[in-house]
This record gives sequence, structure tokens and C-alpha cells, in this order.
Amino acid sequence: MENLFSIGEVARYQKISKQTLIFYDKIGLFRPDYVDPSNGYRYYSAKQLDYLDTILIMKKIGFSLSEIKEHMQHYTIDSSLAAMKNQLSVIDSRIQELFMIRSRLVNRCQQMEETRGLRGKESSVFLEDISSQYILVQSVEEPYTLREISIATKQCFADSFQKQLPVFFQCGVVVPLERILEGCYTEASHAFLPIEKTDKAENIRKLPAGKCAGIYHVGDYLSIGRSYEKILEYCRSHNLKICSDSYEFCINDYITSYDENEYITKILFYVTSEN
Repeated sequence: MENLFSIGEVARYQKISKQTLIFYDKIGLFRPDYVDPSNGYRYYSAKQLDYLDTILIMKKIGFSLSEIKEHMQHYTIDSSLAAMKNQLSVIDSRIQELFMIRSRLVNRCQQMEETRGLRGKESSVFLEDISSQYILVQSVEEPYTLREISIATKQCFADSFQKQLPVFFQCGVVVPLERILEGCYTEASHAFLPIEKTDKAENIRKLPAGKCAGIYHVGDYLSIGRSYEKILEYCRSHNLKICSDSYEFCINDYITSYDENEYITKILFYVTSEN
């Protein structure tokens, strides 16, 4: 039709799909100037193409379709300036979030790189001076099985995402020393996520700087007892007193591997010399 563009032409000029234009029509965001009553074909005027440019630019900037629809009902230079300044704040916030996410991924990649050589091998006990750090904790309900541990871990992640807490993409558990000495190696009392210091949550525990005895457990979680037996024997033979519960940090787990034989867990106990 003269001075009108078909839906196919508009889609081709704007490099979008006809389905997108049909959807915009259905939600009342961008309706055709004319619909042929005989066949339902949609046609658009040249002026409408400028309007569509505005929609696509605002979408690229990050506005939602509902925000665009509301804004474009009666927009002026003043309302556009206010909307764009507000979107700048949204973008700045997102940039900060992306920087945080990137630093977490870098941290996780470094841990995985450092332990790649352990796959399929038995690890030895080591002593390590650790710096103070913080963990976001969640109590594990009785009977302290892997099911309850999984639930507590997911509650930690859900809470941190909802409150936008500065957590690292790593989980772990606290296993009471008394349970370990009884041979109950997988009965954790708390699940945790390493986190930066923040006042946005109350359930944060500070782990102090200090000397720790540690070991990397390689393999599925149910076999972790063999690593606990090694670290307990090491502490006995080296006159080291264990003065904390166990802190298990998952280095490679269900997040990074389907194969449980590739799981790597870093176990740490705070220790002091008995001499």
C-alpha cells in the first residue's frame, strides 16, 4: 500500500522478527497504522518507524516494555531526561554488581586451578596460617543428614541473593568436633557461605586469624571420614590440640562437576601446640 510499510518490511528494516511486532501490537506498545480488514495484514506509516526506533533504543538502554509503554504515552523532554537519569543509576548499580560477580568468579577459578592436580589423588595434611574471614551461617535441622544440609545451604543462597549480600560463590559446612570424634563425620550443625564483612545480615560469624591443620578431601562427601581420620591422627602425632569445630569449604562440588569423584573439600581445624 502507498506510503505504508508491511510488517515484513518493518521487520527487515529494523532487524527484528515479525513475531516481536505482533507481540508489541498485542500489548498495546506499538500498533500498526492500518490493518487490512480482508486479510488482517498489518501496515505501518513512515512516522511510526521513528516511534519504533525510540522503543528499541529504550529497550537497549534497559527499560522494560511496561516502562517504555507508560513513558511513551505522553513523553516530553523533561520526562525523558528524568527517566534516563534514573536509568543511569540503575546501570551504575548493575555495573557494581557485575564487578562483584566477576571478582567472585575469579576467586572460584583460582581455587579450582590450585586444586586441579588433586583429582584422583589422596591429599596430605598441612598446616596453614589463615587470615580472618566471615561466613554467612544457617543452622542445619535434625537429624543432620545430607538432605537437611542441602536445605540449609539453599536457604543461605536464597537469603544472600534476596538481600544482595556480598557472598562468594562457594558453600561449606561446620561439623562439631564432638560429632567428628564420635565418627559422625557428615552431621553438620551449620551450612555457610563465605562473605565479605557487611551489616546487612545478622547471621554472620567471624572466623579469626590463626593456625589451622587442614586437608583436601578428594571424592564424594560420604567418604570424607577417611580424611578426618588422617587429620586427627596427624594432630595426635604432632602434639597439636584441636580447638575448634571443623570448617569444610567446598572447592569443587555440584556447582562445578557432575562427577562426585571430582569433588574437593578443604577441611580446616584451628589448632594450638600442646608443648
